[in-house]
Amino acid sequence: MKTVSLLAITVVACMVWADMACAQTETHQFVLSSTTFQNGATLPLSMIYNYPVNGSNICSLNGNPGRDTSPELSWTNAPTRTRSFALIVFDVTAGVMHWGMYNISAATSELPENAGVAGSSYGQQAPNVFGDLSYDGPCPPADVAPFAHHYVFTLYALDIDLTLPGSKNFPPSALILFRALIAAGTYHHVLGTTQISGFYSTTPPSQ
Repeated sequence: MKTVSLLAITVVACMVWADMACAQTETHQFVLSSTTFQNGATLPLSMIYNYPVNGSNICSLNGNPGRDTSPELSWTNAPTRTRSFALIVFDVTAGVMHWGMYNISAATSELPENAGVAGSSYGQQAPNVFGDLSYDGPCPPADVAPFAHHYVFTLYALDIDLTLPGSKNFPPSALILFRALIAAGTYHHVLGTTQISGFYSTTPPSQ
C-alpha cells in the first residue's frame, strides 16, 4: 500500500471538517444518502477490498472475497450556487483516504454503484491509500485495536471547480486534495457539506 503521512492527513482532515461545519446550506438541509448501506451501520461485503492471501480475503471478516465496489450515493437540496461537488471517503480510525473524487458536475445528484472505478466519467480522482485513482474499500487489520474502523463519506458543494497541481504521471495526492478543500473553505467557496458513515471490522465480535 502507498500512503502519505498519517499525521498530516489526519490533521488536514480535522481542519477541513472543523472549517466546513460552519458552512450553511440555505433553507433546506443538504442530505447525502445511500441505497447500498445504512448510515451508521456495518458496510456490506460488496464495498470491502479484496486482498487474497492463500485463497482467503484478509480484508473480510470470514475470508470471503470483497467486490471492492463504491456504493450508490445520492443527495438532495444542494445549494443553488453549486458549481461542483467533491467527495471524500476517509477512515477516521486509521487516518487514511479510501476515495477522493472532485469536480463532480453540479448537474449530478447521484453516483451509481461502482462510479469510483479508474477513469470514471463522474469526476477527477486523487490517489487513495492504496495508490489507486479509484475507490478502494475497507481493509482494517485483524486483531489490532480498535477493531472496528469508522468510514466517513463527506460530500462538499462548492461554487468553483478545483484546480489541483499534478500531471498524468503524477496526479494530485490526497493531501493536495485536502489542502484544496481547506483553501476553498477559507475563501468561502464551500457552500455546504453533508456526511454519512459506516463501520467495518475483520475481527470477530467476541474479541
